[in-house]
Amino acid sequence: MSKIKICALGGLNEKGKNMYIVEVNKDIFIFEAGLKYASDDLLGIDYIIPNFDYLVENKNRIVGLFITHGHDEQMGAIADLLTFIPDLKIYAGRFTLEIIKQDLEEEKIKANLIELEAHKAVKFNSNSIFPIQVSHALPDSYLYVLNTNDGAIVFTGNYVFDPTMIGPYKTDIGKLAYVGKQGVLCLMSESLYSMNQGFTSPKHLALDLFMETLIKTPGRILFNIFGSQIYRIQELLNAVTKTNRNVVIMGKNLEQIITKAIDMKLVNFDKNRIKNIYHVNDDSIVVIISNEKEKPYSSLKRILRKSDKFIDINEQDTVVIASPIYEGIELTSTKVFDSIAALGAKLIILSKKFLSPHASSCDLLTMLDLMQPKYYFPVNGEYRHQVEAANDAKKIGYTDDNILLKLNGMVVTFENGKLVDTGETIKVEEVFIDGKDNSDIGDLVLKDRELLADNGIVIVTATIDKQSKKVLAPPHIVTKGFIYVKDNIDLIKEAEDISFKILKDNMKVNYIDYNKVKLGIRDKLGKYFYNKTECKPMIIVVMQEV
Repeated sequence: MSKIKICALGGLNEKGKNMYIVEVNKDIFIFEAGLKYASDDLLGIDYIIPNFDYLVENKNRIVGLFITHGHDEQMGAIADLLTFIPDLKIYAGRFTLEIIKQDLEEEKIKANLIELEAHKAVKFNSNSIFPIQVSHALPDSYLYVLNTNDGAIVFTGNYVFDPTMIGPYKTDIGKLAYVGKQGVLCLMSESLYSMNQGFTSPKHLALDLFMETLIKTPGRILFNIFGSQIYRIQELLNAVTKTNRNVVIMGKNLEQIITKAIDMKLVNFDKNRIKNIYHVNDDSIVVIISNEKEKPYSSLKRILRKSDKFIDINEQDTVVIASPIYEGIELTSTKVFDSIAALGAKLIILSKKFLSPHASSCDLLTMLDLMQPKYYFPVNGEYRHQVEAANDAKKIGYTDDNILLKLNGMVVTFENGKLVDTGETIKVEEVFIDGKDNSDIGDLVLKDRELLADNGIVIVTATIDKQSKKVLAPPHIVTKGFIYVKDNIDLIKEAEDISFKILKDNMKVNYIDYNKVKLGIRDKLGKYFYNKTECKPMIIVVMQEV
């Protein structure tokens, strides 16, 4: 018999940043190490990751990290995690490992990567992990079954039920049913699309739209797409195959992902029809542009700024936004779309009726029916999605007693197969990543950035004689992003006079209390500027001795 603890470090009441830990006695199994895309209001932040403190403190008990598929929400924080736990064992399917390798090679990070094969169990002490292939946007996407002495813990990752997705995308329903008959203690199933009625399929398929666009649209067509949406890229390539068009792939990373998938026979396309970058201006060429994880639309924005040395967008072009517009970057998206329209190019945006391959309500109920778990734990979604998934489960007989609605950091405990309310929590928080620095940017930095963005900055400078402490240059004010100085000369002059008075009030023979000067200027100018402009600029005081 076992003591099992389940907790999310990220992924509950949010989209992305997925990281779930399952402790079976002393062994810790980690499922996913994802990031969350920074919203428009997080100024300068590239992405957000979970806090790893609990894992670092217990790193000697970690069995391994298990990644379901190669999307950033599931594996985008691996490089950051490895800086804290460099010897961590990472398990995944072969194509997922290829994506992880590519990301880590860019960061020049070495890792202990171990390939899992679908439907082959791997033993870990008295427990085992059994991966089952499921249908998602990437080939070799896995659901994980953690077998324990008290029953299985099933972590679904992302999935849909779609019989038309075959080969490396096919869900093995027979294996899922078999696991359900063996006894599932807890099902941890995604909930992001729980509010969508029916099945996701076929609303996630875009082949017909791609075919119509390629046939009816003359000239060059640019498709902006997430590089990790391999199934959608395959649909696009299937449509290209039925035309006389060729393809140019913009970006080294995207080209590597697609060519690797073709080499691994996970994508079916004639590589001879992939042309080099010098064909990017050919008539009727199809250009595939990657949507970047850290800075949304960065590749497309570079082209729009005319900073790309190979390609410009003109009025003869058609631009297709073939990836979903996720929450939080609507403002960025709108600006990009307006820029495309301003150039006279035709713009086609994948409408909201085209879903990503996540489980809708009937997909979720089908998984529940196959698994027949003792406890149901909706994960990977906003809290409203978790609640809706719970409400659907109640329609088929589940009750509040066996549905687990939790937030990040709240620990679910099973002792000898029974749910025990311990009230235990684990410290969780968001870590903001800016550029290459994997340390937390912190709330204070963000508040400063918000202040600068909203109200600008005022710099007050003065020069003092080092020996006599006499004023060589009285306070002078420079502003950035605050007011237009030429139209506010009187306001600036008054602010300089206030600063000079504060400076003189704190001067004595051969001594100046610089601390009182700086605090006084910040306080008085802050109130003065707010009274005159109703703005609160950041005020920096620089006293220079020469």
